[in-house]
Amino acid sequence: MADKTKLLDVELSHPLQDFAELDGYRALQALVRLHGAPMGTVTIPLLDGRCSAAALRRAILKEHGPAVFRHLLCHRLALPLPRAGVDVDELMHTTPAETPGPLPTVTVAVCTRDRTDHLEPCLDSLACLDDAPVELLVVDNAPRSDETEKLVRRKYPNVRYVREPRPGLDWARNRAIAEANGEIIAYTDDDVLVDPGWVTALARVFAEHPEVMAVTGLVVPAELETEAQMLFEQYGGFGRGFVRGWYRLDGGCRQELFHLGAGRFGTGANMAYRRSVFEQIGSFDPALDVGTVTHGGGDLEMFFRVLQEGHTLVYEPSAVIRHRHRRSYEELRTQLTNHGIGLYAHFVRCARAYPKMRLPIIRFGIWWFWWWGIRRLLISFVRPSRLPRDLILTELYGSFVGLVRYQKARNDAARIESTYDPVTRESNQRGIAGVGEGEVIPMAIRPQCARPMAVRWVDLTQPLNALSDVQDYPSVRLFVTLADRLLGSVDIANHGQAVSVNRMREAIANGLAEALLAGTERAAPTGQSQTRSTSAVAAYLSTTADAPAVLSTDISVSVVVATRDRPDDLRNCLQALSAQDSPRHVEIVVVDNHPDSGLTPPVVAAFPGVVLVAEPRQGLAYARNRGFGAARGDIAISTDDDVTMPPDWLEKLVKPFACSHVAAVTGNTLPLELDSVSQNLFEVYGGLGRGFQPLEADSHWFRSFRRQAVPTWVLGSTSNAAFRVAAFCHPQVGLMDEALGPGMPSGVGEDTYLFYKILKAGFRLVYQPDAFVWHKHRREMSALRYQIYNYSKGHVSYHLTTLLRDHDLRALTRLLYSLPRSQLGRIRQRLAGRSVYPLSLVLLEILGTWVGPWALWRSRRRVRREGRSAPFVPVAQRSFTDAADCVRGMSQK
Repeated sequence: MADKTKLLDVELSHPLQDFAELDGYRALQALVRLHGAPMGTVTIPLLDGRCSAAALRRAILKEHGPAVFRHLLCHRLALPLPRAGVDVDELMHTTPAETPGPLPTVTVAVCTRDRTDHLEPCLDSLACLDDAPVELLVVDNAPRSDETEKLVRRKYPNVRYVREPRPGLDWARNRAIAEANGEIIAYTDDDVLVDPGWVTALARVFAEHPEVMAVTGLVVPAELETEAQMLFEQYGGFGRGFVRGWYRLDGGCRQELFHLGAGRFGTGANMAYRRSVFEQIGSFDPALDVGTVTHGGGDLEMFFRVLQEGHTLVYEPSAVIRHRHRRSYEELRTQLTNHGIGLYAHFVRCARAYPKMRLPIIRFGIWWFWWWGIRRLLISFVRPSRLPRDLILTELYGSFVGLVRYQKARNDAARIESTYDPVTRESNQRGIAGVGEGEVIPMAIRPQCARPMAVRWVDLTQPLNALSDVQDYPSVRLFVTLADRLLGSVDIANHGQAVSVNRMREAIANGLAEALLAGTERAAPTGQSQTRSTSAVAAYLSTTADAPAVLSTDISVSVVVATRDRPDDLRNCLQALSAQDSPRHVEIVVVDNHPDSGLTPPVVAAFPGVVLVAEPRQGLAYARNRGFGAARGDIAISTDDDVTMPPDWLEKLVKPFACSHVAAVTGNTLPLELDSVSQNLFEVYGGLGRGFQPLEADSHWFRSFRRQAVPTWVLGSTSNAAFRVAAFCHPQVGLMDEALGPGMPSGVGEDTYLFYKILKAGFRLVYQPDAFVWHKHRREMSALRYQIYNYSKGHVSYHLTTLLRDHDLRALTRLLYSLPRSQLGRIRQRLAGRSVYPLSLVLLEILGTWVGPWALWRSRRRVRREGRSAPFVPVAQRSFTDAADCVRGMSQK
């Protein structure tokens, strides 16, 4: 028929070929694989029953080029990388490494009932499995004839046949648990065809990750020959994507209910478990799934229980099976009705087994009914849909029915159990116990909150090692370097488990693929995308970048550290500064912003050559201006006393000054640790880091924001910034505004306003992410609240300064529209459960916003009372005329 779609596999490691003689098919759908691993599918309309290799190649590169690149990169990371980055030619010839060590033994259980026409092709496909330790088991569930037994014994001597007389799919699954000899039990249905590498892919996950207790796999259609089969795929099908997923509840301060909608994890036609997990959490609930009045939900309930009891479940797309969907429309309607019944019977079962979770489960059930059912039904009246409305209605009907079916199924299961001998019943006793109310130990529901996060670093030029010291953390922030180049960071939700090398490789390949291409350190103006797809690899390799300019070693540097009564932090900072590896003359200037305390001089005295100056007027802008005035270098760097830095930081930060039109350079500020709730919440708030892509901002960028305020806050901060001192002589730049910044009622804003003046004067600012420092975030919530309150006041003060002093009306858009909109967005996200950022901090931000004008007025009054900073005067070796000429030359650039 004209609407049929031809399904086939395409292996990218083999030459692509033309496909012809596909008359009667409207399209070709290819499962794209590389080294056996699925990358995705492409659908190509057919013309005269033909599809050329060129058309197929173009479609694959367009839709799955990045996925192919990430797959190759993940395998390449098994070995250290060269300092220059990934060589694409080498990458294209990368092959997967062999899995070290033996694989666990696997029992494959096929549960069936009187469907020999389906079972025979399934067993034929199982006979073609790759070499893996396998025991094949057919569980014949309450058969009405002996046809299944005859088929197995006649044609499949290597398959063990077991009869389970109690009707119900979960009775059959539990019988497989009692009969299995393998360490792993893999379940599939009789209406599937398994991929030759299916068992190997499942077993590999269990072998490499001892904490994993359940694995599900990819389910793709075996055919799309009828309208009903195509509609089922459009409805959602059984596929759950082509990216590996890791799921585990950390048991900490947030007990999520995302796992209640367990269909997102996979399906019972493709699932595997460690046999030992059933000894801990019980076996399948025989009141659920096919063969009972609930018609489903047994697999979903087990997924939920595995996670609820604190175990790990992995979705592994390389474990592929092909499912033969229902061919007729009436079969599809019945299937969707049963899906609704099984899902809500599963909800009822979970609510009875975990009494303390009943209210959240009810809320989830109502939300799912609205989002998945009612919402789609209403949309179908507004715009045309490919899905017939009656399919949505029939699943909604099933949802109502499912609410009352579970109790009847429980009664039926108890009656069935009582009719069979004690030996069989004993082997399944945990399954029945799991049905009772309160018999599974529930996990308490707690409010959402931020959790500690481990911070670790890896260098890809060195062999990767598993992270075995992170069991006290629910997640890990992994900063990745390539020799001396910072590529970025990836977050791994380890949920208190060690992080394997394979998991690190996967996270790095998925998160930092583009950054690993050789030569990606070239900067682009802010707002321009740095992303390169694999279709651009050839063009990228053919481009030879100009040799970068080198900053003369005659250029001297002064590092200005402003401090106020933090001797321990200052000592750590000075130790890191003293260890800088630089060929140029480096001067360190410490500005004591509270000299009366006497805490700073003893620390500075321990570091010969460090210059100590005093600034008694409170305020970070006062202190930094005093340090700039005392600095004798051609470049002045500002940093804080609560940061430390690697030895190559200084040279990376000043490197862009080789271009004469650059007036300022900022670097990245990364968390030193994320051990406390407040430190994690500060990162959720936005932190101090500004990403891992080099950026440039200039006067064109400054003017490009026509209807919104110039977002100079995305360019970094003066905790890690360098300035060409000649810029301070420019009349439109000058020094920092003393009314802004920490230590003043306004809170912050001294750095963003200095960046604003530099860009407005026509100079260029470069953000250099490789020049990073480590910042020690506030560990106490009280300190974080004070910090965020000041940030909010300072943000408003900055915009009011640009409005009143520079007559920049774009500030009004930020103050009156985008800032309130952003704060309301935080509130909505929190109320919807999509954010862990507390409402109390959002309200504190709003309070700071309203207090901002008053705080700025108070700061201006203090400056008038205490006086402005002295105007910047160049060092004695350089006349004012020379400095003015330098500034004039920068302006001309």
